[in-house]
Amino acid sequence: MSSETTETSVDAASYFAAGFTALRANVEQALTGKPLAVRLALTCLFAGGHLLVEDVPGVGKTTLAKAIAASVDASWHRIQFTPDLLPSDITGTMVYDQRQSTFEFRPGPVFAHIVLADEINRASPKTQSALLEVMEERQVTVEGRSHLVPSPFLVVATQNPVDLEGTYRLPEAQLDRFLLRIAVGYPDVTAERDVLLGRARAGGAPALRPVAKVEQVRWMIEYVSRIHVGDAVAEYVARLAEATRSHPGLRLGLSPRGSLAMVRAAQAWAAGEGRGFVTPDDVRAVAEPVAAHRLLLDPQAEIEGQTSAGILSDLLVTVPAPVPAALR
Repeated sequence: MSSETTETSVDAASYFAAGFTALRANVEQALTGKPLAVRLALTCLFAGGHLLVEDVPGVGKTTLAKAIAASVDASWHRIQFTPDLLPSDITGTMVYDQRQSTFEFRPGPVFAHIVLADEINRASPKTQSALLEVMEERQVTVEGRSHLVPSPFLVVATQNPVDLEGTYRLPEAQLDRFLLRIAVGYPDVTAERDVLLGRARAGGAPALRPVAKVEQVRWMIEYVSRIHVGDAVAEYVARLAEATRSHPGLRLGLSPRGSLAMVRAAQAWAAGEGRGFVTPDDVRAVAEPVAAHRLLLDPQAEIEGQTSAGILSDLLVTVPAPVPAALR
């Protein structure tokens, strides 16, 4: 490797680290005491995926999504999912122009860099399915014509897993479109005290200002795709996937799309660490958020109280990781 290439790589890593740190600090102003949730959310953004935030009401799911949108100087829309929401309310529709005597496409709220799909499981399956194409292919097809959404494009969806009355379970095909599923969780006593005092004295939540341009985010996503993944790490991910497919407690293991998602997330995690290559520790750091929602338990395993996250945790211990000398 030449000295010029090394210097360029160092400059790129430093530029990424500066942008990542600024975004992380900005979002943490709104979501106090949850550094892991914030880092995973930004990992999803820079990996070029979509994020599902699943937790009980009142812990900051929507706050996290809005903070990410406010931290990037880009277009964003919020869609409140309800049972009467129609697919065209999301993607857009054809409208007749009387002056031109033609139909023209009027884009829906999904045409934004960041889309907040609030309480996604309250919409009907038909409406939920309207997101399938745009989340995977970054385009919407209406009347046989394709319309590209802006780049970068991130869907941050929230759902409450406890109150299931009037909700529709997300199908596996849609869950598979989300790169990561995370939970915010309750804050500890110290963090909650700081939130209470800060909001009481300031009169509300802090108003965040953008700290990154959309062009910078686009470059950071492209940079993450160039983080080196060695043969040994790729084989490690493949062995983990194979272990989920043959596990007796799972009736549906990790798909090749899930394996690719794990590699992409590990690349973003490594970049956040300031490294230009992926290690097994990066894979382990993102394995549960990437894979747990893609695995289906066997009925007997459900009766026994097992969870997909628990099985995955066991596999991370039993599947041998490559030695450090084989990583590069």
